[in-house]
Amino acid sequence: MFSGKFYFGLILFLMVIMNSRLQPQTIIPNPVEMLKSGGGNVAINSSIKIQFDKELSKSAQFLSDYLTQVYNLNLNKTTRCTSDKAIGIRLKINKKGKKEAYKLIVNKSGVLIEGTETGVFYGVQSLIQLLPSESGARLLQVPYVTVNDYPRFQYRGMMLDVSRHFFDVSFIKKTLDYMAYHKLNYFQWHLCDDQGWRLEIKSYPKLTQIGAWRDGTIIGLYPGIGNDRLHYGGYYTQEQIKEIVEYASDRYITVIPEIEMPGHCLAAISSYPYLGCTGSNYQVSQIWGYSKDVLCVGNDSVFKFLKKVIDEVTDIFPSKYIHIGGDECPVDHWKQCSKCQARMKEKHITTERGLQTYLTHEMENYLKKKGRQIIAWDETLDDDSTTTAYIMSWRGDGKPGAINGTRTNHHVIMSPSYGFYLDYPQHAKEDSLVADWGGVTSVKKVYHVEPVFDKIDPKKAKYVIGAQANIWTEYMSNPRKIEYMIFPRLSAMSEVVWSPKEKRNWENFKQRMKDQYKRYTLWGAYYNPADINAE
Repeated sequence: MFSGKFYFGLILFLMVIMNSRLQPQTIIPNPVEMLKSGGGNVAINSSIKIQFDKELSKSAQFLSDYLTQVYNLNLNKTTRCTSDKAIGIRLKINKKGKKEAYKLIVNKSGVLIEGTETGVFYGVQSLIQLLPSESGARLLQVPYVTVNDYPRFQYRGMMLDVSRHFFDVSFIKKTLDYMAYHKLNYFQWHLCDDQGWRLEIKSYPKLTQIGAWRDGTIIGLYPGIGNDRLHYGGYYTQEQIKEIVEYASDRYITVIPEIEMPGHCLAAISSYPYLGCTGSNYQVSQIWGYSKDVLCVGNDSVFKFLKKVIDEVTDIFPSKYIHIGGDECPVDHWKQCSKCQARMKEKHITTERGLQTYLTHEMENYLKKKGRQIIAWDETLDDDSTTTAYIMSWRGDGKPGAINGTRTNHHVIMSPSYGFYLDYPQHAKEDSLVADWGGVTSVKKVYHVEPVFDKIDPKKAKYVIGAQANIWTEYMSNPRKIEYMIFPRLSAMSEVVWSPKEKRNWENFKQRMKDQYKRYTLWGAYYNPADINAE
């Protein structure tokens, strides 16, 4: 016969097992160090408080809102961060150590998150991932654990194109939440292109009156099988922009506006025809790809236009970084334009490509006077190694641009089209237009991108400051399709830019993703349910 002690012990053992199943420790991105502290749990319920140092009000509010929205749990908050014996959630500032570092401790005293202001926010994201991932969970248990964590790279970005298809303010905010959950900290906002201008500029109202709208969109894969002839567009007012910038700031995300120049500008040229070389017969593009109609670098009025636009952009975007594009700029019209040819002669420019270099330097110097740093696509270095632009290396696997950039002591952000372009299909049998768009970029491929690869001089590795995933929207016209394309690949990308290289393990990541899929559902996010092993 078994004794009462045996049954009591068996019950305790089963309770520990059940709790561990309820609370799988599946933090993504993988922390630097995660130590289990026995088999206990802390219950998060209405009787505990969120105590926080005054510098940490954003983190406290984010956590409070999450618990309310996801679990319908309202916790009291107080700035009295005490060390009394009452179980609670304590957020404490510690300005020592790495800039974005935090420590998360869960034990019988409750939950403690300690670190820098930004670090504590990331600690909150890890705490969120220790909560139940099942919808409708009534018992919120957090397992005993100690986490020491900080990011590998300072720049952890995502770009969203709203020119090809426009997305409203509520979805932009939702996107920023997704970024916060994954500890990403830079949101590049592709606000203008040939297919639409999305930012209100009060000095030039036609940019949104004309440039924000097109009178049709191709049907099917480029070059298309027809045109829907529908009036399509939209734009953000400056007040909406400020609202989004503040929302992002509350999540420790910097919004980087991208104002394309000198190519990808047909929407602007259609609004103000004098900006182009030919001066007439422009319309906002109804097809994908890029236009041969680019800004006329020989026209002084173009520089006046760009500087006034930049004045308003820098007024509403506090970001240190301003992205000026610089990719895919045809020189065809410059060869035929008398003003551009005169500019070349005046400035002793020997090739038409040199006109782009000239414009880049003019805008670079203008932004420097405003205390801003430009970012540009990697074509910028093709004919100009003297620019101080941060280089976003995108062509192919991104390696040539990164090698060239680091060799010339340029800061580099890895953003390879074959690896981090999330508009490419996730598997070979994708049942949509994206199946024929770019190359297959599987979750596994994303996970195995290495920003500091072996051909980069080890002495120059410090110039690789991070990486970015890009979402181009030619074939994505609704928010659910965006979510379907970014998840689960954004989770894989987040681990590339946050976790130590030696902590990245594909098999371990796949195990943790089992719970992450449930979390997508908890967030209300749509995702690609395809086999994660698909190549």
